[in-house]
Amino acid sequence: MKSICSSWLRALALPMGLAASLFIAEHCEAKPTPPGKFAVQTKNFTLNFEVGEDGRLYQRAVGATDANEKLQRTDECYPQAGDGYIWEPALQVSHADGNTSTVLAFEGVTRTNDAAGRELTRITLHDPAYPLEVTLNFRADRERDVVEQWTEIVHHESGAVTLEHMASTALLLPAKNVYLTHFFGDWAKEMLYPITELVTPGTKVLDSKIGVRADQYRNPSFVLSLDGQPAETSGRVLAGSLEWSGSFQCAFDDNGTAIRALCGVNPFASAYHLKPGETFATPKMIWVWSAHGLGEMSRKLHSWARDFGLRDGHKTREVLLNNWEATGFDFDFNRIVGLYDPAKEIGTELFLLDDGWFGNKYPRVDDHAGLGDWQPNRQRLPDGLAPLATEAVKRGLRFGIWIEPEMVNPKSELFEQHPDWVIRQPKRELELQRNQLVLDLTRPQVQAFEWRAIQDVLSVPNISYAKWDCNRYLTQPGSPYLASGRQSHLWIDYVDALYALMDKTAKRFPDTELMLCSGGGGRVDYGALKYFHEFWPSDNTDPVQRVPMQWDYSYFFPPLAIASHVTHWGNRPMHFACSVAMSARFGMDLDLNKLSAEDKAICAGAIGAYKQIREITQMGDLYRLENPHETFRGALDFVSPDRSRAVVFAFQLKDGQNVAVQPQGLDPARKYTVHELNPAPGRATIPQEGKTFTGEELMHDGLVPSCSHAVEASVIELGP
Repeated sequence: MKSICSSWLRALALPMGLAASLFIAEHCEAKPTPPGKFAVQTKNFTLNFEVGEDGRLYQRAVGATDANEKLQRTDECYPQAGDGYIWEPALQVSHADGNTSTVLAFEGVTRTNDAAGRELTRITLHDPAYPLEVTLNFRADRERDVVEQWTEIVHHESGAVTLEHMASTALLLPAKNVYLTHFFGDWAKEMLYPITELVTPGTKVLDSKIGVRADQYRNPSFVLSLDGQPAETSGRVLAGSLEWSGSFQCAFDDNGTAIRALCGVNPFASAYHLKPGETFATPKMIWVWSAHGLGEMSRKLHSWARDFGLRDGHKTREVLLNNWEATGFDFDFNRIVGLYDPAKEIGTELFLLDDGWFGNKYPRVDDHAGLGDWQPNRQRLPDGLAPLATEAVKRGLRFGIWIEPEMVNPKSELFEQHPDWVIRQPKRELELQRNQLVLDLTRPQVQAFEWRAIQDVLSVPNISYAKWDCNRYLTQPGSPYLASGRQSHLWIDYVDALYALMDKTAKRFPDTELMLCSGGGGRVDYGALKYFHEFWPSDNTDPVQRVPMQWDYSYFFPPLAIASHVTHWGNRPMHFACSVAMSARFGMDLDLNKLSAEDKAICAGAIGAYKQIREITQMGDLYRLENPHETFRGALDFVSPDRSRAVVFAFQLKDGQNVAVQPQGLDPARKYTVHELNPAPGRATIPQEGKTFTGEELMHDGLVPSCSHAVEASVIELGP
């Protein structure tokens, strides 16, 4: 806290508006003269700010055409509650003396250069009547047109201050012709139902109130289009993605003259009591700007994510085989080892042992028991996990393990010993989901227990991969640990403790690859992903459903992070299932011992082809070509960073005319030779097979894939 100068003390005796102006004008001599106008800028995106005559900070609407239009009180940069204007606030505070109003006057702005062409701008605001300081932070990535935004709140009042609303961002946009694209789903339907709608007067709210796996019904990522409905290659679009795995709110408040995008922690039941001297930092909001449609927007965000949003974002992912569809809970040492040789024969590189390996007093033979007792089951694995991992490594396979450290079954030794360690409401009958409860991570003993469990499992020699699952959300959000007046802290403190646990795991095990899973796609956000290499989008692995699902995820997340497994869901042709998986992070969940010789050959061919192109699909630029929500097929291509190679995918969802697919992003002058990878048995080769064309010819004339019937696919490589 900076020293309080005498001008502020004099200002306290004046009316609020005049006091704020005087405070700004006469603040401590060490302060620089506040600028009238300043901006946060990237190469093509600008956030314009202006200090008003009343000392408040205002923002010009993003994309507004009239930069000289008179500012209104509704244009305030970070609106506060309780000061005479009724609108959705970014900040709502109850001060230590009970005052429910806040005024924020501009104090100063500083800029710091980060590495790799990124600049951090910190704008400090101050309440003239209280020692309350709010800092608006903007980290601008110049070349990618990405801005990370968050808010820090600190005070030195006589007692605790209660934060009722504390938005990460309150970005202002024009009110005309703005469309919002958001995504609704549920278990096995994640990101399957995009909704694009005109933003109209009133408040549109996208939110989650379920705490632990908050993304189950909607993802905290969206797109705002400023030129009508969004398109892939044209129009101004602004994508937003909130780095938060807990309950969130994205509210779009249209007052008729401007639209305010207020995003952050959901204020529902989340009042936070901030002690003097404590700093409350909101989750970060990622903004990505494009003047050329959704495709360019995604490529910028993918590039940022590989550098800053994921672990090892420039390291290609290996081919994984999971045992779940082969064995479920029914396995022992010999059954698992018996899956290794077939896995190696078809080219997989990593084996993942899923649920069911632990629990002794209450063996994990189904989903009713064992969670919390993270000791290998002595009957199934008498010598523990190490021999399983050793046998995998002997065959040239890496070994991975499934864990769900946040959960407990009532039928477990852990719950018998510590029934007070779970999140629950007093005087209410326990409500189970998937026969389990959530451990209370606000409790230090639970934090220590989960960390020991994670260390014990991941320290087993030769374990180099882990799938971190989370199979329920909160329905009785009460903490036996938190004081009665701090129960609303649960929603925030749980997530903060979870991130601390994930952070320790990533640092303690830097060479262990981690998959983020939450009963499917219940936790897909950059708040958690920074500690993980990939995420599990959905338990729905039907490739017909995965084509549109992975299309929608790709707006915000790079394909190398999207786990896509070949399974028998939907009973689709093996070639189609493999082709869909090749377009993301390839994996398999099959009993290879039961596959036909033809299907096994298709899988082996797909894995071999994937290894040839994964450098392109995982590190290259993605171009979405044909939207599977709108036509009979989906199509996309990937182009290597130097544009020397590309891969085109065509996924036929319905019977339709076999017309050309027109790739994008190629070097017009470069010559490319066409080759279909792993073609389906018995299908005619593509007309351009083995021929060479310029990039300009290919982008103009297109390629005719070898598929024309439903559930057929074609993967075509373009190279030297």
